[in-house]
This record gives sequence, structure tokens and C-alpha cells, in this order.
Amino acid sequence: MIGIKSIASYVPAAGVDNYAQGAKFGKDEDFILGKIGSAFLPKKAAEQETSDLCVEAANALFATNPGLSRDAIDAVIVVTQNGDEEGLPHTAAIVQHKLGLSTHVAAFDISLGCSGYVYGIYAMKGFMEAAGLKNGLLITADPYSKIVNPEDRNTAMLFGDAATATWMGEDAQWQLGKAKFGTDGSGAEFLKVTDGEFFMNGRQVFNFALLKVPAHLHELLGESGIEPGDVDLFCIHQGSAAIVDAVARRFENDPEKFVKDMVETGNTVSSSIPLLLKEHVLGSEHKCVALSGFGVGLSWGSAIIQRAE
Repeated sequence: MIGIKSIASYVPAAGVDNYAQGAKFGKDEDFILGKIGSAFLPKKAAEQETSDLCVEAANALFATNPGLSRDAIDAVIVVTQNGDEEGLPHTAAIVQHKLGLSTHVAAFDISLGCSGYVYGIYAMKGFMEAAGLKNGLLITADPYSKIVNPEDRNTAMLFGDAATATWMGEDAQWQLGKAKFGTDGSGAEFLKVTDGEFFMNGRQVFNFALLKVPAHLHELLGESGIEPGDVDLFCIHQGSAAIVDAVARRFENDPEKFVKDMVETGNTVSSSIPLLLKEHVLGSEHKCVALSGFGVGLSWGSAIIQRAE
């Protein structure tokens, strides 16, 4: 069974002081930490492309897993909606070349935002098992610094750049359980890019998350035969501190189990959930973890992952 074996990340050291940004927009420290949740927003260098962030994360993965050789990689999936240059060719092909992987590698992109990691791990698992592949790299990198207007008070304080690389393969410690997905394109206008600039209707996105995510998690647990108390952690997309807190309160069961960790990263889009897994799940004694990603589309996906005995 294909599962999650290891996760590595790349978070740029340079970035923006969010307290300074908040002062520019008339927001105090309580707002920055309590509502936004991020004191610092990492930003890629101007000369870095999306593929460069992917390569940094993948190289970190190889460095921390000496038993994994580049020649052993069978598949690469890159989750991004902000690929290199204008998005053609697909970023995964550029990553394959920059990493020096075999030309026998299957490489393609998934165009999803904040729900992308949950979709991505199941797409990779199904693809690998159907094709008989052994080792896959699922990479997330969606640098919103390419599209966010630094003068837009609705978005400039939220997003940080980061990338993650997940090694998926056989005999993995973390196995994928049941998952549920959803899409509502009638909300497409709430998160979109026009003429190269990102727009977000924050109120509508907040309401969407509060209405959809707790109910979706309850449905998933019910269909999986799992009680909320059996879940050790809930790792949901780190859209903002206000969204995570509100979803945790609305879920009603053990809100303290909802991880919130974005002070030094901000909203990293498809990288937020794997960053949580790397820091709070892999290597832990937890046995059952619930995931939920939600955002652009509107799109959402929730899943259960369980540690193999």
C-alpha cells in the first residue's frame, strides 16, 4: 500500500515583517496575531521561480532520506496554480530536469490551491498503484508573492511562500484512509486572478470555510466509523488564525486538537497541511490524524491518515 514516508520543506529565510505591514494598514499587534496569525511572511527571491522552490524542498527530502536515490523516483506531481513563467510547460517537467531525475519519470502538475495537498496524496497513491510504481514525489509550491499586490490590505498580510516535498511509497508509516472531496464553482469569483493580480473576498471565504469544513469532517468521520475523540490531531489548511479558530469552535469536539502553526510562515496555500504534518505528525506517537484543505475553486478535500502498527 502506498502511503506517506517522509516530508521535507523549504521556507525562504527572507520575508516581510507582518507587524510593519499591519502598521501600514492601521492594524495593531492583536489583530496581526489574533486574526491573521502570522508575524512573519517568508518571500522567495525575485530571481527564484516556482520550480526553484520545488527543487529546494526535494533536495531537502533527499538529504534527510539517504536511502532514497534520485534514480528510484518513478513519478513527480507538482501542486501549484502559480507555475514557472506563464505556466507552460508544466512545472513538474522543469523540476524533473533540475533535479536530474530519469527521463522515465512520469511528471505532471495539479492545478489546485489550498485543497491541493489532500487531492494530491490521493492522486499520487492511485496513480502509483495503478501503474505499479514504487516511489513518488508530491511537491507543493504556490508562491503568492507572484500575484499578491503588496498594497492590498485584504491579501498582503496573509500569504507566505514555501514548498514541501512528500515521499510516497510502499511500507510507509502513514497510510491513507477514507477521503471526501467537493467543488462549488459558483464561488469561483471569491478567489481569482485577473490581469495577473490576486483578488479575495475574505468574508465569503470565511463563511465558506465555517459552513463547509466542520460538517465535512463530521461526515468523513461518520463514514469512516471513527469517533471525534479517536482523532489525535486535526490538521486543516492554515488560511488564517481566525479561520482555524472558528472551524475548531464550530466542530465542537476537542477544539484544542486543531493545530495552529503559521506565525513564521503565513498562509502557504497547498503547502500548509504538509508543513503541519512534518512538524506535528511524522515522528510523533499519534495514530489517527484528520486533514482538511479548502479554498480556491471553491474546492475542498478532507481525509483520514493513520499510522501503521
